[in-house]
Amino acid sequence: MPVVPLTMIIQLIKNRSDIGAGTRGSDLGIDALEIAAINSGNDYFNRHKYIDILTRNETIYNKNNNTFAKRIEHVAEQCERVAASVKVSLQKDYFPIILSGDHSSALGTVSGIKAAFPEKTIGVIWIDAHADLHSPFTSPSGNIHGMPVAAALSENNMACKVNEPGTETLQHWERLKNIGTLGAKLLPEHLIYFGLRDYESAEASLITEKKISVFTVAQVREKGIQQCVEQTKSILQHCDAVYISFDVDSMDCEQVSYGTGTPVPVGFIPGEISALLTHLCASLPVVCLELAEINPLLDNKGNLMAETAFQLLDTISVLLEEKNN
Repeated sequence: MPVVPLTMIIQLIKNRSDIGAGTRGSDLGIDALEIAAINSGNDYFNRHKYIDILTRNETIYNKNNNTFAKRIEHVAEQCERVAASVKVSLQKDYFPIILSGDHSSALGTVSGIKAAFPEKTIGVIWIDAHADLHSPFTSPSGNIHGMPVAAALSENNMACKVNEPGTETLQHWERLKNIGTLGAKLLPEHLIYFGLRDYESAEASLITEKKISVFTVAQVREKGIQQCVEQTKSILQHCDAVYISFDVDSMDCEQVSYGTGTPVPVGFIPGEISALLTHLCASLPVVCLELAEINPLLDNKGNLMAETAFQLLDTISVLLEEKNN
């Protein structure tokens, strides 16, 4: 497998945007992570370089003119900012870890990776309860955190069209699909889902049509993490750079916490996520990691979601540093 040289230094990219979500509060997820670190006596956020990305969260008060893609013009701007930051981080030989509010900004992350490595083949591992494969033509909610994968694939899914987006919405949708570089950032065969269990028929149709790989929670438990990672290596064997996007709703809300915008039961437990991330990062040319969708306003167990996510973040950061050195 071709490998992009791994970097020596982690750089945190703090993206407190939550305008792509349907429920407010994920903009506070990074602060909740930092509180979790402080309360555990961990100096993680002092040890690592970081940058803060300016947000447009104030636009939540604006009148929404794009029913089928809410605040799309501002989400596009946010993704452009994230993409630019990720591109620069990679070009400076950092290992960027993006801490995001809602998951729509992941489009900016993968676009930034492609912009940094335009000639490389990108693989994406999407650890999430949701497929995020909608477009303005298919979305039942209009929330753009349900669309980043479709935009990264440059996929409209017209076969499942139910909406009639206006001209302005479609102009911004094309803008989203062409951030960083023109067109798709990856091929469907280089996309792998882990934990997928809550998605609509339009997304299911696209997964089937494009033969996108999916490892459900049950499959991971039946096969074992090591076997699933070996299969992942085979699927992504021609990829030069791999991006892992971890949405905390991939974890079981009943066993962990409801501190995320769209909680779903029967998910992974933290130990499984830790093992999965560890094996993936040890086995693949991972160049970028993202953590998204912590919402402390919805946490029914104090700050447990952020505390759990921080433990995972700290563990995988140590592994990355050891691997790089």
